[in-house]
Parts: sequence; C-alpha cells; structure tokens
Amino acid sequence: MVIDQPVDEHLFRIFTENFTARDIAAALVSFDETADASEVRRFMRERRFRIVGIRREGLVVGYVRQEELDGATCGDAIKEIRDGDVVNAWSSFTRLISALRDRERVFVRSFGQIGGLVSRSDLQKPPVRMWLFGMITIIEMALHRMIDERFPKDGWTAEISPGRLQKARQLLEERQRRNQDLTLLDCLQFSDKGHLIAKDPQLRDRFGFTSRRHAEQAVKELQALRNGLAHSQDIIDSDWNTIVRLSDRLQDILTVLHGPPGDTS
Repeated sequence: MVIDQPVDEHLFRIFTENFTARDIAAALVSFDETADASEVRRFMRERRFRIVGIRREGLVVGYVRQEELDGATCGDAIKEIRDGDVVNAWSSFTRLISALRDRERVFVRSFGQIGGLVSRSDLQKPPVRMWLFGMITIIEMALHRMIDERFPKDGWTAEISPGRLQKARQLLEERQRRNQDLTLLDCLQFSDKGHLIAKDPQLRDRFGFTSRRHAEQAVKELQALRNGLAHSQDIIDSDWNTIVRLSDRLQDILTVLHGPPGDTS
C-alpha cells in the first residue's frame, strides 16, 4: 500500500479504544468469605482454578489462591484486592498491559463490581495477537512515510546494499506482473526500512531513537515479535518487554502517521 495521505482519526480509535479488557477477560468465580475452605479448594482443583474471588456483603473484595486455602473458611486466606489490581472492563489494551507490567494478573470491574480476571497468559488470545500485529503494521506504515518524505523519488536506494535493493526490485517486477499498483519502497522488507531509519540521524530522532544501536535493537525485537505472532508462538515469555515498550509508544507511533488526535491538517 502506498501511504500518501495521513491516516484518519478512525485509526486512533481502533487501536486506543476498540480493543478492551472485556474482549479477553475470564469470568471470576467467587464465594462468600464464610465458605468452607476445603469445599472451595476441592471445587478449584476439579475445575483447575488457581484463583477465585471472595465476597463480603455481596461484593468481591479479595481473592484466594488454591494452594493457600488452609484455614477453616475462605476468609482465613483472603488477599485484599487493591485499587492498582483493578481495571475497568472498557480499559484499552494499552492500559491493560501497563497494569500487567508489574503483576501477573488484574481484576476487571464492570457495572461497579469486580467480576472478571485477566492474567498475562490471556494476552496470548487472538484479540491481543491481532492488536499487536496491527500495531507492527502501523509502525511499518510510519517507517514508509518517513523514508518517503526524507528521500523523495526513491533517493533511499543509495542507502541500502545492492543485494537488498535487487531483492526489492525483483519483488516489484513480480507484483507488477500481477497488476498490483505498488512502488519500489512498498517492496522493501521491514528490516531494510528499519535499517534506513537507524542509519539516518534525522529519521532516528523523529522516531524517538537515541542512537543507531537503539534503533537497530528495536527493529530486531519487533521482527522477532512479528515472527512469533505469525507462527502462533508463545509471545509472553519471549517478547514481554517488547510488548510493553510497543504499547507504551502506541500514541507516539500513531502521531507520526497522523499528527495529534483531531489534527486534520
């Protein structure tokens, strides 16, 4: 796709509003704090639940872990749920990932009550994988625009190796035979676009990279994450830090493409 116009504000809404915690949250089963601990522990083992919520006066105020249910009642093992452990059901994925940065799980509040649970492992679910893959695609669009503006009329061709340039030209010829309306820059690989950004001080600065090494490392990490997503691999154990950084920078990336939200100039 040739990116020659700013992406409209709908793109901001898709990635900052339309994917929310409720899309991946699991229902939180709960018991009264006076419930018999042994019965609840048996229930959890049968259903392979590690955590259940604990109610006090009808509302979930804490939780228990299966391995810690040693008292007479659930209240004997309760752990209070703190404000930082809770997100709204309509919280964006960026907010959700931020909340999960330093904890393994968060509880989800809907209609004023806690009724859901999201753990880091839930970030393996299809909605999150779609969101992440889309974000990487957005980054590639940003790279494309910045390179095109910095090096008009394919001036970037002098900045990459002859071998990589030849591969792009071969891909362009093949796609043109299929009547696809593309440019040479469209056929450049993600890693090559990242190399151009890393090599040029002006582009590095615009994208917020502090050094060439910083830019190259970021591109390498994004490639690894994209490969993991494409091949349905575990992305939490191997790419968690990349996911956090990517989520943190979403607004900056979209601004590169569009300008501040609401700016239609």
